[in-house]
Amino acid sequence: MSANLVLVVVVGVLFAAGVYLLLERSLTRVLVGVILIGNGVNTLFLVASGPAGRAPIVGLNDVDDMSDPLPQALVLTAIVITLGVTAFLLAMAYRAWQLNGNDEVQDDVEDAAIRRRAERDEVSSSYDDSAGGTMDEEGADEPSAEGEPAAVGPEGERP
Repeated sequence: MSANLVLVVVVGVLFAAGVYLLLERSLTRVLVGVILIGNGVNTLFLVASGPAGRAPIVGLNDVDDMSDPLPQALVLTAIVITLGVTAFLLAMAYRAWQLNGNDEVQDDVEDAAIRRRAERDEVSSSYDDSAGGTMDEEGADEPSAEGEPAAVGPEGERP
């Protein structure tokens, strides 16, 4: 039994377009990406389930001619999950539009601070390249020159 090649290509295209749209900064594009991936998953379940058969009712049809009901149940579950995620993303996009006037995902302030700190550490004298890119013990406890707090210790507390 071979899967229909056209459906396999459709699944690949849906996944590729969905992943591409998930990487965008606009929530509406992310929403369309989630919907495309959800449809790709549903199509993949149906392709993987094999050829169509008779209704899976014991006594009415021969067991060898019945279709497998599990992939159909998985598709129904995936539809419900996709609907819930779609509703959540629509609510987030609408709220972002109300607050900011656009639905662009903004950079996190903490992520930007960590990125700047990592760039400074690579050019500092305390950056230990031989240890896989970690800081050595001498420069770990020193506060930064720009007023940022000192590095976090191994147990999570500040020195």
